[in-house]
This record gives sequence, C-alpha cells and structure tokens, in this order.
Amino acid sequence: MNILQEIFTDHYEEIKYTLHPRPAEMENIDKMINCGDPSYGGAMYFCPHCEHLKFVPFRCHSRFCPTCGNKYSMERTTSMSFKLVNVQHRHCVFTIDENLRDFFLEDRTLLDCLFHSVTSVVSRMFFKMNKSKNYTPGFIMVLHTFGRDLKWNPHIHCLISEGGYSDDGFWRPVHHFNYTYLRNAFRTALLDEMGRRLGSSFKKIKSQCYTNHKEGFYVYAKPNKCDPETVIKYIGRYLGRPVIATSRIDSYDEDSETVTFHYNRHEDEKLITETVPVLDFISMLTQHIPEKHFKMIRYYGLYARHRKSDLKLHRAISNEYITEAQLAKELREKYMKNPPEGMTSAEVRSMSDDELLDMDYFFHEFDDINDDDFGEEGFYIF
Repeated sequence: MNILQEIFTDHYEEIKYTLHPRPAEMENIDKMINCGDPSYGGAMYFCPHCEHLKFVPFRCHSRFCPTCGNKYSMERTTSMSFKLVNVQHRHCVFTIDENLRDFFLEDRTLLDCLFHSVTSVVSRMFFKMNKSKNYTPGFIMVLHTFGRDLKWNPHIHCLISEGGYSDDGFWRPVHHFNYTYLRNAFRTALLDEMGRRLGSSFKKIKSQCYTNHKEGFYVYAKPNKCDPETVIKYIGRYLGRPVIATSRIDSYDEDSETVTFHYNRHEDEKLITETVPVLDFISMLTQHIPEKHFKMIRYYGLYARHRKSDLKLHRAISNEYITEAQLAKELREKYMKNPPEGMTSAEVRSMSDDELLDMDYFFHEFDDINDDDFGEEGFYIF
C-alpha cells in the first residue's frame, strides 16, 4: 500500500460523507484504494524453464492511481508519437484569467469552451496565412486543470505542426506564429463562447476581462524539434500522469491529520514545502478528476482525419517500432547475451516470440514503477 492509498483508506468515511464527492471522484477513489489487492483477484504466471510460480494481482487501470496512471502515460505517449508528422512542432500554452477559473470548477461543461476556442484560433491563423489554398495543420490539445501547487488552474497545452498539408499534396512550412494575435483572438473567442453559455449574467465579468484583466490571458510558445527521442520525452511531460507523484508527499501525520508535500515554484524554481489538513489535501487532488467519458486529449486537423493522401507524410516515429516481432527480436538478443538464471543462450534462442514476451512480462510487471521517472508535475486524463 502506497502513501496515497493509506491516506484515502484512513479517511474513506470522511471523504464519502463529509466532502460529498462527485460520482466520478468516488469511482476513481475506490479503484485506487483497492489497486493491487490480491483479494480482488489476479493472474498466476508459471515459468516452464525454472518452474517458478508468481501471482500478480489485478490493477485498477485508473489514471488517479500512481502506478496505473504512469503506465497509461507511457502507452498514450507512445501512441501519440506515432501520429506526429516528421516536422518541427510548436508547443503553445493557452492560459486564462484567474477570475474565470471558478466558472470552470462550478460548471465543468465549460471546459469544452477552452478546446473550442483554441481550435478556432489556430485554424483561423493558418487560414489567414493561406487564403489562396487550404493548408491543414496538425495539432493536439491536452487540458491541464492545475499547476504545481495543485490549485485549480485550467489551461490548454497545444502541440502544433509548423506547417500545413494542402488538399493537392503540398506541404507549406510556417516558421512564424503571431503570439499577439493568438492571445487576443483566444481571449475574444473564449469570452464570446462563455457569454453564449452563461447569458446576460456574464456580461459584467466579460467587460472586466477586457478592461481590468488584459494580462490574464497569456499564450506562451516555443519551437521543439520533432525527432523520436525528443517527442516521447517531451510529450510524456504533459500526458496522463497522476496529479502528484508519491515522491512529492514528504509525510503523512496520522495524529495531527496533516499532509506535507513539496513542489518547485514555477516562477523561480524555488522549493516550496506546504503542510495542509488531510481533508484539504484530498480535496485538492480529487477536484482534478474530470467527469466520466470527458476527453482530456483531443486531436485536430491532420491528426484527426484518416485519408489515404495523408499516408504520404513521413511520420516522426514509425509504428514498426512497437510490433511484437520487433520487440521479441530485441528481447531475444538481450536474454541471449545475459540469460535468466537457470537458462542457457541456446534455450533462449529456441523460444517462440510469445514465450519471450510472456517471460519478459513475468520479469517486469508494473508493480515497481518509480514515480520519479515521470517528474513531479501532472494532470489527469480519463
């Protein structure tokens, strides 16, 4: 049982009857608490060579769980990387004025407005640059709902191709993004859509955002090379890891019912340590669990369509890298050089691909994933 499971187990009744969590929150809390519990079943693995048996309990597959969330992050990062075209991409972050954050917390359906606004702004920017011909970029958006301090702070991370693909098969590179336009257009698009959703009650807040809080909307962007190694490492930083790594939880005091955690402040990277009541800590985590079936990652443009003409594009990473045959070949070479205890290189050479894959899974199941491998920040993707 890890420290998060211990915290949530000790205060389960208080969570349920005092905090009144949403159904989506309660579902993921239950899954996380019981993750890896042998009483919920598991699989028995047998090695025909050493005749060793090992029982592996079933996992919960919840992105709220530190172990399962990290596994999901690895799989989703790899899957996303295969979609990317082998060109440079621009990573843009679209943030909102802090006076608007509570609207998205009280009505989570408004989170769709963030996706719609960024989509319209990026599409319009490319259209203005290519009025004579329709060039379609590829972009992927990921919703974050918090910063390093775990407070509610919804914003969009967007990975945009530096160029677009035309309907007649030509690629046009784009090296300049107009950040002033992106910022102003994003502010206008978001406030207009929120106004349509919320009605006349939003007019005063909307006016204040234009007059008193102009700096609240910010678009940050920098170019990033799209080679395979960089893609996997870079995208992995912004995918579905749990909200907090267990390594960031310094202590849990059962007597005083407090939790101490740390983070590096974004502005100056200064190490900040906070001690909060345990129920406040739990609330800080669970508020970031989205509603069931809500998509936190969305694909647009080239990355959302499936056309034969798009097959001509060179991908950043070929999906041949993850075929079972390729993996089995690499494992065979690995275990022939260093055979497992009780086996010889000849025995490894004679094993089938399926036997090799099963043996490797037997040796490296996901119980021992280290949260530190994925950094200290994160967000949920459900």
